Amino acid sequence: MHLAMELIREIIVPTGNSYTLNLPDEMIGKQVEVIAFEIENCVQDVDIESKEREQKIEQIREIYKDSLVDLSNFKFDRDEANNYDE
Repeated sequence: MHLAMELIREIIVPTGNSYTLNLPDEMIGKQVEVIAFEIENCVQDVDIESKEREQKIEQIREIYKDSLVDLSNFKFDRDEANNYDE
């Protein structure tokens, strides 16, 4: 017996009572199972991922800190940029 199954797994934090799940074309007309249950440690996982992301961002900032250029006073002049006569 050969079972070729396609699996869709999404971990979400719903903001309402309804959720739309887009299924691949291969599942149309076939019997599928949809299960929803609460994951208690999900918030902790999100917090850990968020902290890891912040650490990576800080590492990147540290690497490029000497290459940063302040462009806050930069003004772009389209006419000057497209002046091909000069």
